[in-house]
Amino acid sequence: MIVSKSEFTVIVGANVRRYRLKANLTIEQLAFNASFTYSQVSRIELGKIKTSAYTLYVLAKHLKVTPNELLVVQISQ
Repeated sequence: MIVSKSEFTVIVGANVRRYRLKANLTIEQLAFNASFTYSQVSRIELGKIKTSAYTLYVLAKHLKVTPNELLVVQISQ
């Protein structure tokens, strides 16, 4: 099954949030560390905006995960 662009955006955002919480970081801390704004990270996590591969790369580095881990789509059947 292939997910839509909007579904994928929400999934990626949820993955960012999950790994951020696992790292015990606030949105503010992650945004500061990655040189992004609070608003940008918040909107990514909420799936409100699509983001670039480079932005995901930077977030992944600061979350100490691979970019692939942020892109994982788990579909329950």
